[in-house]
Amino acid sequence: MTDSSLRSPTASRGRRLLVSLTLGMSLLAAGAVARAQAPAPGSKAAAPTRVELDTSLGPIVLQLDPQRAPRTVANFLHYVQSGFYAGTVFHRVIPGFMIQGGGYTSDLQAKPTGAPIPLESRNGLRNLRGTIAMARTSVPDSATSQFFINLVNNPSLDYPQPDGYGYAVFGHVVSGMKVVDRIAAVPTHDAGPMQNVPVQPVLIRSARLLP
Repeated sequence: MTDSSLRSPTASRGRRLLVSLTLGMSLLAAGAVARAQAPAPGSKAAAPTRVELDTSLGPIVLQLDPQRAPRTVANFLHYVQSGFYAGTVFHRVIPGFMIQGGGYTSDLQAKPTGAPIPLESRNGLRNLRGTIAMARTSVPDSATSQFFINLVNNPSLDYPQPDGYGYAVFGHVVSGMKVVDRIAAVPTHDAGPMQNVPVQPVLIRSARLLP
């Protein structure tokens, strides 16, 4: 993507994305995500890191995985703790695929970001329902602040698909999937060059690290 939308191939249902994507398989309960993506046996578990996104449709609590995605988590936490995400929106919503946010204000102005980070898509975490991953451009090491939450299992975003690099998962939703699904159901339209934009902005009021 240009940091404005997730780059992927066209979905099997014919949804237009910036690049084609074959949509994932069956839905996965949020609790199953944690089991499916637990650290490998014998590995040293890192302390859980949780972040709450307070959105205009309700709170979403994320558990991040600094053990498997250390640079990605550190980058995300930098934006969280600097207050960057306050006042940004979910600017791209595609039912049956994902919701994307973290880069635009409610009037669709891009916020200036820091330097891009290395891609950590080979960490063994998969793009399952309820996981959070970094959005990027066609350049692998280009992610900055934007992220997306998977609404379904999206195996076509896992390394090495869809372009030989995949998309880096770095955590999952532990509370608030009903809110995520509520966001996924809002009406959308095209706004200038941007597609799938909620008609009424879905605001991230704040993002905070939980104790």
